[in-house]
Amino acid sequence: MDLNLYQQHFIITGCSSGFGKAITEILCREGATVTGIARKQDPLARLHHKWPDRFTPIQGDLLKPETLTRIVDYVADKPLHGLVLNAEGPPAKTAAVTTIKDWDEAYASVFRWKIELVLRLMKQFRESGYGRILFIESQAIKQPVPVLALSNSMRAAIAGFVKSLSRDVGKEGITANVMAPGSHNTPAIQRVIAYTAHKSGIPAEEVKKRMEESIPVGRFGTAEELAGLAAWLLSVHSGYVTGQTISHDGGSVGGLFG
Repeated sequence: MDLNLYQQHFIITGCSSGFGKAITEILCREGATVTGIARKQDPLARLHHKWPDRFTPIQGDLLKPETLTRIVDYVADKPLHGLVLNAEGPPAKTAAVTTIKDWDEAYASVFRWKIELVLRLMKQFRESGYGRILFIESQAIKQPVPVLALSNSMRAAIAGFVKSLSRDVGKEGITANVMAPGSHNTPAIQRVIAYTAHKSGIPAEEVKKRMEESIPVGRFGTAEELAGLAAWLLSVHSGYVTGQTISHDGGSVGGLFG
């Protein structure tokens, strides 16, 4: 299938590793142009070297208002077809051991900046009558993970925002969706493995083995597999899919509508 992404322009946050990098790579291969945001210069430089005509880097911390302003200002005079909101999750903690400071930081890192960036770019999407907005979150939205109380809560708030937004702008050619990844071979899963190993006293390799055995397909996913579905959701072919939280989890979520 031709995704018809050639010369379309996308913003991707957290593009230097994991899901963000994989989505950046597949969009560039499909002929799209990407404005990618990350905190570290070296991975951005490598992406720009690989895709000099298709990838524009913006180095910055998304929790700082000036970074969001730089993004909005940079794309203001350019066509904009889609936005991928992706970043690291909060620390692994059970609910009972969290502090109010943890919750303030989780709100800032998981929720607030994403909503601000979407709202600041919404005028541009509305003026063009087209847009694909995609949040990369976690299966914790559908099935809470015991050691991820902060993620469970804040990502559920994202799903509520996306559902509301999709109903507001659906008739304007703008879609908004959430991807809910399960366990993948990315840096994020290593944090969960390390936390579980530390708390349980079980070696990390054994924790990983048990996690993979609990997944119906018997393994972790890859970032590239998720990126393939993300590319379709960012394409013209996905115009009738909006307001959805779509699992990519190897069958891990146990509910009928996982």
